[in-house]
Amino acid sequence: MIRALWTASTGMQGQQTNIDVIANNLANVNTVGFKRSRADFEDLIYQTQKEAGVNTTSNTVEPTGIQIGLGTQLADVSKNFMQGSLQETGNPLDLALQGSGFFQITMPDGTIAYTRAGDFKLDNNGRIVTTDGYPLSPEITVPQDTTSISVGNDGTISVLEAGQTTPTQLGQIQLAFFANPAGLKAIGQNLFQQTVSSGTPTLGTPGINGLGTINQGYLEMSNVSVVQEMVDMIAAQRAYETNAKVIQTSDQMLQTANNLKQ
Repeated sequence: MIRALWTASTGMQGQQTNIDVIANNLANVNTVGFKRSRADFEDLIYQTQKEAGVNTTSNTVEPTGIQIGLGTQLADVSKNFMQGSLQETGNPLDLALQGSGFFQITMPDGTIAYTRAGDFKLDNNGRIVTTDGYPLSPEITVPQDTTSISVGNDGTISVLEAGQTTPTQLGQIQLAFFANPAGLKAIGQNLFQQTVSSGTPTLGTPGINGLGTINQGYLEMSNVSVVQEMVDMIAAQRAYETNAKVIQTSDQMLQTANNLKQ
């Protein structure tokens, strides 16, 4: 009975973490480029009371043995990089990725971060930057007298300057691809950093070698499904309640055992 108390407590702790992950998903349901997370669990060690396969007689063996599980623990919280829905905005600096790949962002310390959020802006120097002011890499600067900006599906950026009749090509957006995007480290601000698990990035032109294309005037929204998160939340809540019932039942059994002498 004491074992059941501790085993059920691990179940309650696990479901509490599950609810925390679901809460973060729901909080970011309208965050541009957000990718939902999922909590995965694994069972703990087992207490073996009888080994399977031991001889019971000279001609027979134990078919199954006896192992008592000691609960569950969090195995990982992984990101799901499934494509989010595209929302039309009409803003020429809103760029949505359709397919695999990440925009490259230069951080203040000079390192490169990666994002799926394409809600870009212009800073006071005309550079294309994120909402936090971090420039796109490779850096692209838009002239001050620009009247229109055009971004092709292959990432080619062209502008039409005042008094000109033909557009000027400024550069081309390069996307990064990871063998294991789920291994990226989320650092907030819609940004990710590479890790040993993600592998090193492969750079390429949008639309080539399996990389996604860029859609100007659109944003990739969060891939969180409110309905799915609500279903997961209900399941986690019921699992939490069930584990709490196990603790209450174990407590009642202990109370009965304590009252035997009365």
